[in-house]
Amino acid sequence: MMNKWTVALAATGVIGFASAVLAEESHPVNTLLPATTLSGYVDTSAIWNLGNGAKQATRFVNTGGADSIGGNRQDGFNLNVVKLQLEKPLDEGTWSAGYKAELWAGPDAVGLPGSAGIGSNLAIKQAYVALRAPVGNGIDIKIGQFDPIIGYEVADSYANPNFSRSFGFAYEPLGHTGVLASYQFSEVFGIAAGVANTYNGRINEKVATESRKTFMSGITIKAPESLGFLAGSSLYAGVIDGGNEVVKDTINLYAGASIATPIKALSLGLAYDYVANLTANGSYANAYAVYASYQLTEKLKTNLRGEYANNSGGLLYGANDEKITGLTATIDYALWANVVTRAEFRWDHIAGGSVAGPFNGQKNDLSAAVNVIYKF
Repeated sequence: MMNKWTVALAATGVIGFASAVLAEESHPVNTLLPATTLSGYVDTSAIWNLGNGAKQATRFVNTGGADSIGGNRQDGFNLNVVKLQLEKPLDEGTWSAGYKAELWAGPDAVGLPGSAGIGSNLAIKQAYVALRAPVGNGIDIKIGQFDPIIGYEVADSYANPNFSRSFGFAYEPLGHTGVLASYQFSEVFGIAAGVANTYNGRINEKVATESRKTFMSGITIKAPESLGFLAGSSLYAGVIDGGNEVVKDTINLYAGASIATPIKALSLGLAYDYVANLTANGSYANAYAVYASYQLTEKLKTNLRGEYANNSGGLLYGANDEKITGLTATIDYALWANVVTRAEFRWDHIAGGSVAGPFNGQKNDLSAAVNVIYKF
């Protein structure tokens, strides 16, 4: 059973929304500094594309095709990323202070805003000072580089139900440099709000007009114990509005839900992403996703994800009026302690629009993957 604050803090930006389920499964190693912990993981995979030279239609480097910024991951074995994290979490003190520093090494690192540059295998994923001000229940503040406050899925693949990323994940920023504050009114309701330099720019990147910043906010509602089997379910909504030197004005709207069911082993999830490039004739894209997880045994879990995405103005894979459906099935079996071992099959289908961009002229793309991650 998760700590009573875990889901609520996830939605207010203290921890990732999708990773809340696994947040208490980490195994930090004590450092010479008693209050600081060292943790991380090694993420590996093998991916086989079952099509005719087409790339998998996922939009993150861990499963990209030959033209991915992370290099070709298809039809072979891959080291995805090594993560090292140092953290001194906030305690219960009235004037508590801490920090988090997450470093990525490996091909996945090139996709992050904190990458050292094109082709670099090193990146700062997060690095911020954490503060708590004793106002009411306590205002938690992050100052520095932090993860985005929206999204059902996160950059750390082990924390997601599936190995490959959703269409909606592609529409969301991967990090911000700025300030984020969150406040938990109760176990039921919390909010977050922040301001950053850019929408999805590199660390410390500024826009030419100094007054142009990126603003973000989010709310979470958690079902109380009085709602019976729905207790612990969460609803989250967030918005990010900003830009950078290339795209002057982008807006993201996100809504997500984690839903408990009368069947204890079954949980459901819903996610909706909307992104609009307001400086490019109002081009926009939508992404919808439904998640279902079933715990078959103590060690065996199945995760399903169904998706639909569409766009106007070329925001989706650079093609106009594209419509894409996706179905992903993942089997997760905990055979070794501290190890994530899962097998996945994915089918993406062009339901409308051009097929020239994403699938090299094909309407269907099939792929299979195995993912093995050691967490420490």
